[in-house]
Amino acid sequence: MSNSIPNLFEINSGGSTAGAADMELSTLAPATPLANTLGERFSQRLGQYRGARTPEVFSSAPDELAALLTAAGAYDLGWRCFLRCTGEDRLRWLNGMVTSFVTGLEENTGCYGFVLNAQGRIQGDLDIYRRADALWLETDRVQIEALTAFLDHYIIMDDVALEPQPAWTAIGIAGPLAAEKIAEAGLPVAPSPLHLVEASWQGHPIVGVAAHSPLVARYEIWMEQDRALDVWSALIAVGATPCGSISIEQLRILEGTPAYSVDMTNKDLPQETNQMRALHFTKGCYLGQEIVERIRSRGNVHRTLSGFVLEDARPTAQTSLLADGKPVGEITSVARVSLPGIGERVVALGTIRREALERNATLTANETNARPSPLPFDFINNTVQP
Repeated sequence: MSNSIPNLFEINSGGSTAGAADMELSTLAPATPLANTLGERFSQRLGQYRGARTPEVFSSAPDELAALLTAAGAYDLGWRCFLRCTGEDRLRWLNGMVTSFVTGLEENTGCYGFVLNAQGRIQGDLDIYRRADALWLETDRVQIEALTAFLDHYIIMDDVALEPQPAWTAIGIAGPLAAEKIAEAGLPVAPSPLHLVEASWQGHPIVGVAAHSPLVARYEIWMEQDRALDVWSALIAVGATPCGSISIEQLRILEGTPAYSVDMTNKDLPQETNQMRALHFTKGCYLGQEIVERIRSRGNVHRTLSGFVLEDARPTAQTSLLADGKPVGEITSVARVSLPGIGERVVALGTIRREALERNATLTANETNARPSPLPFDFINNTVQP
């Protein structure tokens, strides 16, 4: 296997080269607030990621991934966008629009959920946080416009307003030493996953968030755009390794976290994503609930998200998974990763028919062996066979 660093399009597409349309879209996508302030020396390192342009790599993808897994890595989250949901009916209304339990949130806590249509198909995903005066919704830039329009369509007689927050951005930091580095920088550290802390830093409002962390601890720092470079510099000054979108994408795949429009689309049902943390079965009515309940009452869906360890990197996104020469699923994300003390591995996410998993069928993708693996991939702690 090569040690060369692929560009971001190769990671998202499993190794293919970006076409003209992709390059044009990359040129048109807005740079994140942090990317805009890092200066010209980083301008050639920008690549499209989840609807925005952000640095792909700072040093090398293997070194950056190693920092995320074993120490602390800081990364741009400017490809995430915020909506502020206000109004007297905000809790009741949003609870009826998402699969998670919004009315049960205590102040300064959050949840992850799906937005479904009436047929139970996923229209988007988001993190929801309850703050003192509003609900804050966080999602990827690539889906923010369509998701906002979909939600806004269902504000009819409700006292609810959805307000984009373009003045705010975020920086992430992940790894076993992440909390320590955040504290050293004088920034707020949230106590546990899906909790937030509001504070003032250098005279400006700032929010510390503990994010979902299936493999290593993850944190987010929300700030006004003009403070992004200051926060970034403070984290790097205390020893956090700057990380680009290539290593962040690798970490996402290792964690087994599906990305909307990549590993799940508007054709998928919630239970097919294997993200049960997004579903609450006793909270009451919401859009698409009938389908979710029907699936639960009748048993499992026919296909599910799974991890795969591949023999090599020939399979790409949208490569069919075969058992006995017949299609049983599809690869959706592929990453070739260099793991500290382990070496190189090729890992993938994809959907597969449950019956193929249950009978331990021998799987191939583009004539490459594909071995199902539990998620998250944890080679370091030996929960995944080499």
